[in-house]
Amino acid sequence: MATGADQAVGFGLVGFSLLLFTYYTIWVIVLPFVDSDHVIHSYFLPREYSVILPGVAALILLLFVGTFIGVVTWKNRKPKKSD
Repeated sequence: MATGADQAVGFGLVGFSLLLFTYYTIWVIVLPFVDSDHVIHSYFLPREYSVILPGVAALILLLFVGTFIGVVTWKNRKPKKSD
C-alpha cells in the first residue's frame, strides 16, 4: 500500500501532467483559430516554440535513457576469464 506521502506526490504529478497537457493542447490546437490581437495570446509563447520545446525535451529524454542503459550495461558486464 502506498503511504500518504506517496499518494500526495502521485496526485501532484498527475495534476502537473494534466495542466501541462491542457496548456499545450490549447497552445497548439486552439490558438491558431483565435485572432492574433486577442488577449489570450499574451499567456503563451510564440508558436515556433511549440515544436522546439518538445523536440529538445525528447532529445534530453533520449540522452538520459541512453546514459542509463550504458551505465547499467557497463556495471553488469562480466570480466573475461584468462587462462
